[in-house]
Amino acid sequence: MFSRVYLKTSLLMAALGGVFSVSAAIPAVKEAPVGKFAADQIRHIATYFPGRMAGSPAELLTADYLKQQFGKMGYQSDIRSFNTRYLYTSKDGKKNWNNVTASSVIAAKNGSGPQQILIVAHFDTYTPQSDADLDNNLGGLTLQGVDDNASGVGVMLELAERLKNIPTAYSLRFVATSAEEIGSLGAQNYLQRMSAEEKNNTVLVINLDSLVTGDRLYFNAGRNTPKKIAKQSRDRALDIAHRYGIAAATNPGSKQWPKGTGCCSDQEVFDNAGMPVLSVEATNWSLGDKNGYQQRALSPHFPQGITWHRPQYDNLQYLERYLPGRIDKRSRESVQILLPLIKELAKAHPVKAQKK
Repeated sequence: MFSRVYLKTSLLMAALGGVFSVSAAIPAVKEAPVGKFAADQIRHIATYFPGRMAGSPAELLTADYLKQQFGKMGYQSDIRSFNTRYLYTSKDGKKNWNNVTASSVIAAKNGSGPQQILIVAHFDTYTPQSDADLDNNLGGLTLQGVDDNASGVGVMLELAERLKNIPTAYSLRFVATSAEEIGSLGAQNYLQRMSAEEKNNTVLVINLDSLVTGDRLYFNAGRNTPKKIAKQSRDRALDIAHRYGIAAATNPGSKQWPKGTGCCSDQEVFDNAGMPVLSVEATNWSLGDKNGYQQRALSPHFPQGITWHRPQYDNLQYLERYLPGRIDKRSRESVQILLPLIKELAKAHPVKAQKK
């Protein structure tokens, strides 16, 4: 099945080659308002790289674009390709493995000490994994993935831009993963490549995912995150949010997910490995015991309370119409909270004035 989708993707990309080659340069942050660079990146990625399914031509083009962006900022950056697979279920219940070669992007900024902080966001869009997915129009070539997860990638890029010239004691690793939508396989691949020393020196993993559609921002600690680190990350993020008057909360708790923990994204991979985690997402954990899956209250424009994986909802035109100003607002709020938080956690040094 995937070969059919891949072929269609290839033909579409060939037909629109001129469009995809026009990666219009987005101005650097400089003195731009907080969040503008992130919002511009969100719109750019959603517009020029829809259908970013793991292993597809659009995914590879996105990876190359992200590598270029990090390179322009002065980061050491590379694309890590890996072979993986996922199960596809047909209408008759038969399951077959589909092989894909996915590509993640890693950018690094070294600190003065051995410790490091990972800032993670997946950039792939949903890959249909069954005939039922296709029948329900989930994923596919037209899915822009504004919320899930151009939003997380855009915020990550602005954080990288604003932190590039700030000396820190801890190293920063910006990890744009692929294959999250088929089982967080990009995060698993990254974890497998980490040495024991790297894992021990990782003081925190910050995962950014789906920051637009949900009713409010949530900052959740991993289930295996020590209380001291949760206080320094999750609780401190909430303090900063409240200082700016930003509505933010933490998971109030459910049967499966204890209070203050997140679910269902790349952070689980690092959490299960015993690494400290801070997940950042927009959803609504108060809408019953749904593990945070329902992003917002049901309404005529959001009849299922979610936009995930749905091309008809998770696109710029729809979200700009029915959530006007939300992309810019969440971009600004996310950077307002995370930038000072990361500076604190990474032990940023004052920038020395250059001698004339």
